[in-house]
Amino acid sequence: MANSILRIFFWAGILMFLFGLLVTELIGLGHGGSYVETGIIFMVAAVVIAMLPDVLRKDQVIDKWAALIEKATGKAGEVLNGTVTFLNESQAPSLHLEKRRVSTGIVTGLMGNERTFLVVTDMRSFTLKPYQVFVNARDYGNSLDVSWYLTYRPTSWQIIASLIAKAISIPKDISDLNVFDQQDLTAYVTNAHHCLLKAVEKIMFDAGLDPSKLDRKTRGFLGVS
Repeated sequence: MANSILRIFFWAGILMFLFGLLVTELIGLGHGGSYVETGIIFMVAAVVIAMLPDVLRKDQVIDKWAALIEKATGKAGEVLNGTVTFLNESQAPSLHLEKRRVSTGIVTGLMGNERTFLVVTDMRSFTLKPYQVFVNARDYGNSLDVSWYLTYRPTSWQIIASLIAKAISIPKDISDLNVFDQQDLTAYVTNAHHCLLKAVEKIMFDAGLDPSKLDRKTRGFLGVS
């Protein structure tokens, strides 16, 4: 739905731009210039909104995992920092790690409804770069709610192509990728998953809980465990 609205917005900008060029050609710059400028603004705005790095839309999520850890309130920072440590120790190639304040939409972000996520990106190739893992840990009563979301967030050129036409779509299944990309993506996401699990298991041990009771299976695109 969000992509459809942005596509309409983008095409409205193109039509306004072309109409402005036509008016300029037939009548003069003073009459068509405003339409050209407004059309450019519409197109640029559509692309910028689609690329906003701090907005996590539900239509971008293709896999996920979550667990509620009892008696672990106040440990969110330890989980995120521990995940970073284990990811660095894993020596996985070309990982980019960044903590960000993330919202689910522009309006909600402006209203201050944000949460802190650790964003993990594999920078090795054009194919893998759109796949990002968003890791979150937050207090929930006297428990700790821990989760991650594998998202597909296209590059700027892919976004422009998709706004012009339905040139790309979110992969629905891992079979949409070639075998090498399947291997690389599975290894990258599984490694991130295992590093988060190690961080969670550490605080569970500290709280006297049994980590073997964790449900390690993800739900979605890859189904890693």
